Amino acid sequence: MTLGFFEEFQDPYLHSPEGQGVFLAGVCLGQLAFRQVQDNAKIEDSPLFKRINFGKMTMRDLQRHLSRVPELTRAYRVGNAATLEMIMTKAGALILQAGSKEMGVKGNFAFTIAFMNSFEYIKKMFKDANDDKEEKDVQES
Repeated sequence: MTLGFFEEFQDPYLHSPEGQGVFLAGVCLGQLAFRQVQDNAKIEDSPLFKRINFGKMTMRDLQRHLSRVPELTRAYRVGNAATLEMIMTKAGALILQAGSKEMGVKGNFAFTIAFMNSFEYIKKMFKDANDDKEEKDVQES
């Protein structure tokens, strides 16, 4: 997993540990919510989506949701549970490192963007890692 895609953003919030942690939490929880819905159901039908207070979430709320990721990946038999848990642990570590008590407008905005675009950002996180691995393999040959 690589976080190089954060360099694309100009917002200083997304270059801080708090901003990156909140953003990664959005990616993780967005993926989990998508995995909760059946077939052609909408994300709005996800139990997790219904519990998130978009735009008004506090750091405490976010930590509560993140702490349930291991339980929910098992309950919903999520195929990429290890990937989601890897993202969750990185998000949690960054949030703890920042030590912020409130997310504020910037945090809620970053979370929502990451949540709703989680497929795009998860591809970037792991595409970059796969590209780096392939480049290293070529150099070693």
